[in-house]
Amino acid sequence: MNKSIKKIAIVGPESTGKSTISQLLANHYQVSWVPEYARYYCENLTAPCTLQDEVNMYYGQLALEDAILATTKNNFIICDTTFVTVKIWSDEMLGETPQLVLEALPKRFYDFYLLMDIDLPWQDDPLRNFPNQREYFMEVWHKELKALNANYKVINGIETRLQNAIDAIDDFLKL
Repeated sequence: MNKSIKKIAIVGPESTGKSTISQLLANHYQVSWVPEYARYYCENLTAPCTLQDEVNMYYGQLALEDAILATTKNNFIICDTTFVTVKIWSDEMLGETPQLVLEALPKRFYDFYLLMDIDLPWQDDPLRNFPNQREYFMEVWHKELKALNANYKVINGIETRLQNAIDAIDDFLKL
């Protein structure tokens, strides 16, 4: 794996435009995009999510990311979320996080995070669970990113969201 490829992660609470923005950013910059594995996984669940499912989603997200890192010709990639989501959901839904996820968190580095703000209207989706806890999850994301000593910027705006994200990435890439 080429260590010089930077990873920019698009993260945040439910219904904040992560998937849309990450695809638009990848198109804008003409770079590779890592989709959110958990969405595909959860669409096929036939029973409530278990700790083993969270482990499976962790491995699936890393496998997707590693495959794209191994084949990209770009100097950075856009990741629609990271496995920090596994930690947040495991803690919230199951009361614990798989140990391998906890051990991997400080070792799996992302160069820059865009934390999507909760200023977009809620969009119902069968895979979304917490329309009334958006502020809480925004606080959780801040806490998790600070615990990783992550370089991140909050992205807000309804009509200006994409441009704000582009401006943040352009500023980051100048470093």
